[in-house]
Amino acid sequence: MLLGCIADDLTGATDLALMLMRGGMRTLQVIGVPDDAGSLPQADAVVVALKSRTIPAEEAVAQSLASAEALLAAGARQLFFKYCSTFDSTDRGNIGPVTEALMERLDCSFTLACPAFPATGRTVYLGHLFVGNLLLSDSPLKDHPLTPMRDPNLVSVLSRQTGRSVGLVPFDVVDRGADVLTEAFREAEEAGTAIAIVDAVSDRHLHTIGEAAAELPLITGGSGVAIGLPETFRRRGQIASDDPVAGFAPPKGRAAILAGSCSAATQEQVAEARAAGVPALRVDPQDLASGQTGVAEILAWAAEQGGEGPLLVYSTAAPETVRSVQDRLGRDAAGALVEEALAQVACGLVDQGVRRLIVAGGETSGAVVQALGVRVLEIGPEIDPGVPWTVAAGTPSLALALKSGNFGAPDFFVKAWDLLS
Repeated sequence: MLLGCIADDLTGATDLALMLMRGGMRTLQVIGVPDDAGSLPQADAVVVALKSRTIPAEEAVAQSLASAEALLAAGARQLFFKYCSTFDSTDRGNIGPVTEALMERLDCSFTLACPAFPATGRTVYLGHLFVGNLLLSDSPLKDHPLTPMRDPNLVSVLSRQTGRSVGLVPFDVVDRGADVLTEAFREAEEAGTAIAIVDAVSDRHLHTIGEAAAELPLITGGSGVAIGLPETFRRRGQIASDDPVAGFAPPKGRAAILAGSCSAATQEQVAEARAAGVPALRVDPQDLASGQTGVAEILAWAAEQGGEGPLLVYSTAAPETVRSVQDRLGRDAAGALVEEALAQVACGLVDQGVRRLIVAGGETSGAVVQALGVRVLEIGPEIDPGVPWTVAAGTPSLALALKSGNFGAPDFFVKAWDLLS
């Protein structure tokens, strides 16, 4: 194993695995903390998908360290801590505490932090995170139901989460190339900076960062940073040039979409699918809580939908509706209620013969794969930047597209099926 990766949610892990696979690395994704090094599959890169983004920081640290131990014991030469390209966190964590713990485990005094992913509109300039043309604090992410992001200054955000010194390597340094950036890293470390926020506004900058970070024991960032990592291993003759997607064989069967995210992107995708005539059923959390609607009723509706085309079950709603539900049920309780219901629906749909499933939302995706007992994912073709089809081995085999709520074009739900010939 060349690269051992720890991702703080499931869809982010899939996104990272896709980036590495596109770069030519044989990459597999493992769900949950590995039992030990022997339980990890053989590959150039292994991505461990945790569900640690919004859990208490102490638990996130414990899970991340346990995953790191397994990856290092399996031979990983470098670790990558992956978090969301929108730096989803709170003032208490979990990005800072996990980064600190991994640095201590690896006995390293310096690492970088870069959530940029220009292909999806996430860029970092002068330490400020942009979503498209908007500062993070002006984007829809400011109203995220679990991690509202209202400070776009990443140096400021991360400094509130860690006692280590946080600095900035600005655009003009990164833009001058890998040699200059490598020297900037050395100077920052000598000056006492422990974690450097690194600007990036294009894929060229991500390749530069990947080259400059080649010798760092730990890299942290969004999946975009992974664009530049495979080339370093290739230059060293450590990876082959074979097509890592060759032989991808998705199973046949019925198709379904489960949307638990309330992001603006997923709202658009739900609207587009409904406009295209996809049979759709909205699940109201308050109806679930009162017992007015249950999993059995949802599955009965699904069974009535004929044909092989996809059906859609969604709890997606506008921010003001989400806040109203949270006020009545409690933030965590409302989220858990929907996640558990959609996870049970996923199991029921598989029993009905569904073999091709799109799940929108990181928390929802985590709940679904846990309920289905999925442990390893094979990465397949890319649907939209950051979102591939995958195959979960087992009985039955399943084709899964696990999508971050913020990712994908408006027609994502409609066009995804065309890749499964």
